[in-house]
Amino acid sequence: MAAASVALVAGCTAQAAGTGSAGGGGSAGPSSSSPAEPSASASDPAEPEASPTADGKAPSSSPTFPTAEPSDSASASTGTPASPAVLKDGDENERVRELQARLRQLGVFDRAPTGFYGTMTAGAVKAFQKKQGLPGTGSVDETTWQRLLGASRKPTADELKPSTTNALDAPAPACLTGRVLCISKESRTLAWMIDGKVVSSMDVRFGSENTPTREGTFSVGWKAREWTSTIYHTPMPYAMFFSGGQAVHYSSDFAARGYAGASHGCVNVRDRAKLATLFDQVKVGDKVVVHW
Repeated sequence: MAAASVALVAGCTAQAAGTGSAGGGGSAGPSSSSPAEPSASASDPAEPEASPTADGKAPSSSPTFPTAEPSDSASASTGTPASPAVLKDGDENERVRELQARLRQLGVFDRAPTGFYGTMTAGAVKAFQKKQGLPGTGSVDETTWQRLLGASRKPTADELKPSTTNALDAPAPACLTGRVLCISKESRTLAWMIDGKVVSSMDVRFGSENTPTREGTFSVGWKAREWTSTIYHTPMPYAMFFSGGQAVHYSSDFAARGYAGASHGCVNVRDRAKLATLFDQVKVGDKVVVHW
């Protein structure tokens, strides 16, 4: 029983979006008095291997469709697309990522491109269509796509897959005093704050609805620069545990797949370099606030 208690202490891994979530620790865990994490079934998938670049970004991949742009503004409405460019709510591909990056250039989409076409993307498309005098359908037909090509430029690799671009929202009141990892589920960001000032920030993702990341005010109980989940047997670099088995840690799966996946309850970070710096700054006992 003591061995089982230690094995369930700490850690998270990744899973496909919409499935269960919560984390699992490594070979030499903390004392068995630490609270255990939510249990996970044996069917939970292991975190896929990824090969992020040195700065923690996932390798860029070229879109699978032609991206030729019109030579002038007239071609934006009269040019013939190289391939059909019909996008709608629920689509998920590299074309959607380019759509989001171009809309972001024009100031109508304020989040990092994810490659998933959801309600926020639909709203941005409607705003663009309104400016262009097009029907505000929220879906991208060929006319909308050609107008967008004419109004924007080809996105750079960093614009398509930025490390950290989600805009911070207003911090919770508990974040305004002391040393705090202020984590917002609304903006999907982590802000490292000292006495109410933001020192650094980074994108994060959370557990799914089955085993969600817990909300509330916690503190960093212990840290591990290198850790392997005792439940899922996957790496959890730069882990900072704050609530039982839930921790802030780097995720190569998040770096590779973005918001197409989810953790098993932990707070995943995809920018390895930023998290490494943060890990050295955070002390055991520092506050952790997870809020909407």
